Amino acid sequence: MTTDTVISARDLSLTFQTGDGSVHALQDVTLDVEKGDFVSFIGPSGCGKTTFLRVMADLEHPTGGTITVNGVSAEAARRDRAYGYVFQAAGLYPWRTIGGNVRLPLEIMGFGKAEQNERIARVLELVDLAGFEKKFPWQLSGGMQQRASIARALAFDADILLMDEPFGALDEIVRDHLNEQLLKLWERTEKTICFVTHSIPEAVYLSTRIVVMSPRPGRITDVIESPLPKERPLDIRDTPEFLEVAHRVREGLRAGHGYDD
Repeated sequence: MTTDTVISARDLSLTFQTGDGSVHALQDVTLDVEKGDFVSFIGPSGCGKTTFLRVMADLEHPTGGTITVNGVSAEAARRDRAYGYVFQAAGLYPWRTIGGNVRLPLEIMGFGKAEQNERIARVLELVDLAGFEKKFPWQLSGGMQQRASIARALAFDADILLMDEPFGALDEIVRDHLNEQLLKLWERTEKTICFVTHSIPEAVYLSTRIVVMSPRPGRITDVIESPLPKERPLDIRDTPEFLEVAHRVREGLRAGHGYDD
Protein backbone atom coordinates (compact mmCIF):
# COMPACT_ATOMS: atom_id res chain seq x y z
CA MET A 1 0.00 0.00 0.00
CA THR A 2 1.35 3.45 -0.95
CA THR A 3 0.49 6.97 0.13
CA ASP A 4 -1.62 7.24 -3.03
CA THR A 5 -3.69 4.16 -2.17
CA VAL A 6 -7.37 5.09 -1.90
CA ILE A 7 -8.95 1.67 -1.33
CA SER A 8 -7.06 -1.23 0.23
CA ALA A 9 -8.53 -4.72 0.71
CA ARG A 10 -6.57 -7.47 2.48
CA ASP A 11 -7.72 -11.11 2.54
CA LEU A 12 -11.30 -9.87 2.32
CA SER A 13 -14.03 -12.50 2.65
CA LEU A 14 -17.79 -12.30 2.94
CA THR A 15 -20.14 -15.18 3.70
CA PHE A 16 -23.91 -14.70 3.65
CA GLN A 17 -26.06 -16.91 5.86
CA THR A 18 -29.26 -17.97 4.09
CA GLY A 19 -32.06 -20.44 4.74
CA ASP A 20 -30.32 -22.85 2.37
CA GLY A 21 -26.94 -22.56 4.07
CA SER A 22 -23.86 -20.40 3.69
CA VAL A 23 -23.08 -18.46 0.49
CA HIS A 24 -19.42 -17.57 0.07
CA ALA A 25 -19.62 -14.34 -1.94
CA LEU A 26 -15.97 -13.24 -1.57
CA GLN A 27 -12.87 -15.15 -0.56
CA ASP A 28 -9.38 -13.84 0.23
CA VAL A 29 -9.64 -10.74 -1.98
CA THR A 30 -6.55 -8.53 -1.83
CA LEU A 31 -6.40 -5.36 -3.95
CA ASP A 32 -5.17 -1.77 -3.84
CA VAL A 33 -6.87 1.00 -5.83
CA GLU A 34 -4.64 4.03 -6.36
CA LYS A 35 -5.71 7.67 -6.54
CA GLY A 36 -6.95 8.53 -10.04
CA ASP A 37 -7.31 4.89 -11.12
CA PHE A 38 -10.19 3.72 -13.30
CA VAL A 39 -10.61 0.12 -12.17
CA SER A 40 -13.16 -2.18 -13.78
CA PHE A 41 -14.35 -5.42 -12.17
CA ILE A 42 -15.48 -8.13 -14.56
CA GLY A 43 -16.62 -11.71 -14.06
CA PRO A 44 -19.67 -13.98 -14.37
CA SER A 45 -22.90 -13.31 -12.54
CA GLY A 46 -22.61 -14.16 -8.86
CA CYS A 47 -18.83 -13.72 -8.71
CA GLY A 48 -18.99 -10.99 -6.08
CA LYS A 49 -18.27 -7.90 -8.22
CA THR A 50 -21.18 -5.91 -6.86
CA THR A 51 -20.69 -7.33 -3.37
CA PHE A 52 -17.10 -6.05 -3.38
CA LEU A 53 -18.31 -2.62 -4.47
CA ARG A 54 -20.94 -2.64 -1.73
CA VAL A 55 -18.28 -3.56 0.86
CA MET A 56 -16.28 -0.51 -0.25
CA ALA A 57 -19.44 1.57 0.28
CA ASP A 58 -20.19 0.02 3.72
CA LEU A 59 -23.44 -1.40 2.34
CA GLU A 60 -22.20 -4.93 3.10
CA HIS A 61 -19.87 -5.97 5.90
CA PRO A 62 -17.02 -8.46 5.44
CA THR A 63 -16.84 -11.56 7.60
CA GLY A 64 -13.07 -11.79 7.24
CA GLY A 65 -10.10 -9.63 6.31
CA THR A 66 -9.96 -5.85 6.20
CA ILE A 67 -10.80 -2.93 3.94
CA THR A 68 -9.91 0.73 4.22
CA VAL A 69 -11.11 3.68 2.15
CA ASN A 70 -8.96 6.82 2.30
CA GLY A 71 -7.03 5.17 5.12
CA VAL A 72 -10.07 4.72 7.38
CA SER A 73 -12.74 2.04 7.76
CA ALA A 74 -15.48 1.79 5.13
CA GLU A 75 -17.96 2.97 7.77
CA ALA A 76 -15.88 6.05 8.57
CA ALA A 77 -15.46 6.78 4.84
CA ARG A 78 -19.24 6.57 4.39
CA ARG A 79 -19.73 9.00 7.25
CA ASP A 80 -17.11 11.27 5.66
CA ARG A 81 -19.06 11.06 2.36
CA ALA A 82 -15.91 9.89 0.60
CA TYR A 83 -17.70 8.45 -2.43
CA GLY A 84 -20.64 8.78 -4.77
CA TYR A 85 -22.50 5.60 -5.79
CA VAL A 86 -24.19 5.01 -9.14
CA PHE A 87 -26.54 2.01 -9.22
CA GLN A 88 -27.59 -0.21 -12.13
CA ALA A 89 -30.88 1.67 -12.44
CA ALA A 90 -30.90 5.46 -12.44
CA GLY A 91 -33.16 5.49 -9.36
CA LEU A 92 -34.48 8.99 -9.98
CA TYR A 93 -37.56 10.13 -8.05
CA PRO A 94 -40.31 10.65 -10.67
CA TRP A 95 -41.96 13.51 -8.74
CA ARG A 96 -38.72 15.50 -8.65
CA THR A 97 -37.23 17.36 -11.59
CA ILE A 98 -33.74 16.45 -12.77
CA GLY A 99 -32.40 19.42 -10.82
CA GLY A 100 -34.43 18.32 -7.81
CA ASN A 101 -33.00 14.81 -7.98
CA VAL A 102 -29.44 16.14 -8.11
CA ARG A 103 -30.30 18.53 -5.26
CA LEU A 104 -31.48 15.77 -2.90
CA PRO A 105 -28.11 14.71 -1.40
CA LEU A 106 -27.13 18.37 -1.09
CA GLU A 107 -30.31 19.07 0.88
CA ILE A 108 -29.65 16.09 3.14
CA MET A 109 -26.08 17.24 3.72
CA GLY A 110 -27.20 20.76 4.63
CA PHE A 111 -25.67 22.81 1.82
CA GLY A 112 -27.07 26.33 1.48
CA LYS A 113 -29.47 27.08 -1.37
CA ALA A 114 -26.98 29.19 -3.33
CA GLU A 115 -24.28 26.51 -3.17
CA GLN A 116 -26.85 23.84 -4.09
CA ASN A 117 -27.74 25.79 -7.22
CA GLU A 118 -24.08 26.30 -8.14
CA ARG A 119 -23.26 22.61 -7.70
CA ILE A 120 -26.32 21.48 -9.66
CA ALA A 121 -25.43 23.72 -12.57
CA ARG A 122 -21.81 22.54 -12.53
CA VAL A 123 -22.48 18.80 -12.47
CA LEU A 124 -25.28 18.96 -15.06
CA GLU A 125 -22.82 20.78 -17.31
CA LEU A 126 -20.27 18.02 -16.66
CA VAL A 127 -22.68 15.32 -17.88
CA ASP A 128 -24.03 17.41 -20.79
CA LEU A 129 -27.45 17.96 -19.22
CA ALA A 130 -27.31 21.74 -18.83
CA GLY A 131 -30.76 23.13 -19.56
CA PHE A 132 -32.57 19.97 -18.45
CA GLU A 133 -32.82 20.76 -14.74
CA LYS A 134 -36.57 21.52 -14.97
CA LYS A 135 -37.41 18.35 -16.88
CA PHE A 136 -38.83 15.29 -15.13
CA PRO A 137 -37.20 11.86 -15.44
CA TRP A 138 -39.96 10.50 -17.67
CA GLN A 139 -39.17 13.25 -20.20
CA LEU A 140 -35.59 11.97 -20.63
CA SER A 141 -34.19 8.94 -22.44
CA GLY A 142 -32.65 6.08 -20.48
CA GLY A 143 -29.15 7.31 -21.23
CA MET A 144 -29.98 10.83 -20.09
CA GLN A 145 -31.53 9.49 -16.89
CA GLN A 146 -28.35 7.58 -16.13
CA ARG A 147 -26.28 10.70 -16.76
CA ALA A 148 -28.52 12.52 -14.27
CA SER A 149 -27.82 9.73 -11.78
CA ILE A 150 -24.08 10.25 -12.31
CA ALA A 151 -24.56 14.00 -11.79
CA ARG A 152 -26.32 13.30 -8.49
CA ALA A 153 -23.38 11.12 -7.37
CA LEU A 154 -20.95 13.91 -8.33
CA ALA A 155 -22.90 16.74 -6.71
CA PHE A 156 -21.16 16.67 -3.34
CA ASP A 157 -17.74 16.32 -5.01
CA ALA A 158 -16.51 13.07 -3.45
CA ASP A 159 -13.13 11.93 -4.74
CA ILE A 160 -14.31 8.34 -5.35
CA LEU A 161 -17.06 7.22 -7.73
CA LEU A 162 -18.43 3.67 -7.33
CA MET A 163 -20.42 2.53 -10.39
CA ASP A 164 -22.39 -0.73 -10.50
CA GLU A 165 -23.12 -1.62 -14.16
CA PRO A 166 -24.58 1.82 -14.84
CA PHE A 167 -24.90 1.25 -18.61
CA GLY A 168 -25.83 -2.44 -18.60
CA ALA A 169 -29.49 -1.93 -19.56
CA LEU A 170 -28.78 0.51 -22.43
CA ASP A 171 -28.46 -0.30 -26.11
CA GLU A 172 -25.02 -0.53 -27.66
CA ILE A 173 -25.08 2.83 -29.45
CA VAL A 174 -26.09 4.73 -26.29
CA ARG A 175 -23.63 2.70 -24.24
CA ASP A 176 -20.75 3.62 -26.56
CA HIS A 177 -21.66 7.31 -26.31
CA LEU A 178 -21.83 7.19 -22.51
CA ASN A 179 -18.52 5.31 -22.34
CA GLU A 180 -16.92 8.18 -24.29
CA GLN A 181 -18.55 10.75 -22.03
CA LEU A 182 -17.50 8.91 -18.87
CA LEU A 183 -13.85 8.90 -19.97
CA LYS A 184 -14.02 12.64 -20.61
CA LEU A 185 -15.67 13.15 -17.22
CA TRP A 186 -12.96 11.08 -15.51
CA GLU A 187 -10.25 13.13 -17.23
CA ARG A 188 -11.85 16.45 -16.23
CA THR A 189 -12.59 15.53 -12.62
CA GLU A 190 -9.62 13.24 -11.84
CA LYS A 191 -11.89 11.04 -9.72
CA THR A 192 -10.96 7.52 -8.66
CA ILE A 193 -13.53 5.23 -10.30
CA CYS A 194 -14.44 1.62 -9.48
CA PHE A 195 -16.72 0.25 -12.19
CA VAL A 196 -18.57 -3.09 -12.34
CA THR A 197 -19.38 -4.49 -15.80
CA HIS A 198 -20.18 -7.72 -17.65
CA SER A 199 -18.82 -6.33 -20.93
CA ILE A 200 -15.26 -7.14 -21.98
CA PRO A 201 -15.07 -4.26 -24.55
CA GLU A 202 -16.42 -1.79 -21.98
CA ALA A 203 -13.93 -2.90 -19.33
CA VAL A 204 -10.97 -2.67 -21.72
CA TYR A 205 -12.05 0.66 -23.22
CA LEU A 206 -12.60 2.45 -19.92
CA SER A 207 -9.99 1.17 -17.53
CA THR A 208 -6.47 1.78 -16.36
CA ARG A 209 -6.73 -1.63 -14.66
CA ILE A 210 -9.10 -4.56 -15.15
CA VAL A 211 -9.80 -6.92 -12.25
CA VAL A 212 -10.96 -10.35 -13.43
CA MET A 213 -12.99 -12.32 -10.88
CA SER A 214 -13.91 -16.00 -10.65
CA PRO A 215 -17.31 -17.57 -9.99
CA ARG A 216 -18.41 -17.93 -6.38
CA PRO A 217 -16.63 -17.81 -4.07
CA GLY A 218 -15.48 -14.56 -5.66
CA ARG A 219 -11.71 -14.39 -6.00
CA ILE A 220 -9.42 -12.19 -8.09
CA THR A 221 -7.84 -14.33 -10.81
CA ASP A 222 -6.03 -11.58 -12.75
CA VAL A 223 -5.30 -7.85 -12.56
CA ILE A 224 -4.49 -6.41 -15.97
CA GLU A 225 -2.68 -3.09 -16.31
CA SER A 226 -3.92 -1.38 -19.46
CA PRO A 227 -1.24 -0.31 -21.98
CA LEU A 228 -3.74 1.95 -23.77
CA PRO A 229 -3.21 5.74 -23.80
CA LYS A 230 -5.46 7.97 -21.71
CA GLU A 231 -6.91 9.51 -24.88
CA ARG A 232 -9.15 6.77 -26.28
CA PRO A 233 -11.36 7.35 -29.32
CA LEU A 234 -13.90 4.56 -29.86
CA ASP A 235 -11.99 3.22 -32.85
CA ILE A 236 -9.13 2.27 -30.53
CA ARG A 237 -11.19 -0.90 -30.05
CA ASP A 238 -10.01 -2.06 -33.49
CA THR A 239 -6.31 -1.80 -32.66
CA PRO A 240 -4.08 -4.82 -31.93
CA GLU A 241 -3.28 -3.42 -28.45
CA PHE A 242 -6.96 -3.28 -27.51
CA LEU A 243 -7.68 -6.74 -28.90
CA GLU A 244 -4.71 -8.19 -27.02
CA VAL A 245 -6.01 -6.89 -23.69
CA ALA A 246 -9.54 -8.12 -24.50
CA HIS A 247 -8.09 -11.56 -25.29
CA ARG A 248 -6.31 -11.67 -21.93
CA VAL A 249 -9.54 -10.74 -20.11
CA ARG A 250 -11.42 -13.44 -22.01
CA GLU A 251 -8.76 -16.03 -21.20
CA GLY A 252 -8.90 -15.00 -17.55
CA LEU A 253 -12.64 -15.54 -17.47
CA ARG A 254 -12.29 -18.93 -19.11
CA ALA A 255 -9.54 -19.96 -16.71
CA GLY A 256 -11.85 -19.06 -13.83
CA HIS A 257 -14.66 -21.10 -15.43
CA GLY A 258 -16.50 -17.92 -16.37
CA TYR A 259 -18.14 -17.04 -19.64
CA ASP A 260 -17.57 -14.51 -22.38
CA ASP A 261 -19.76 -11.43 -22.61
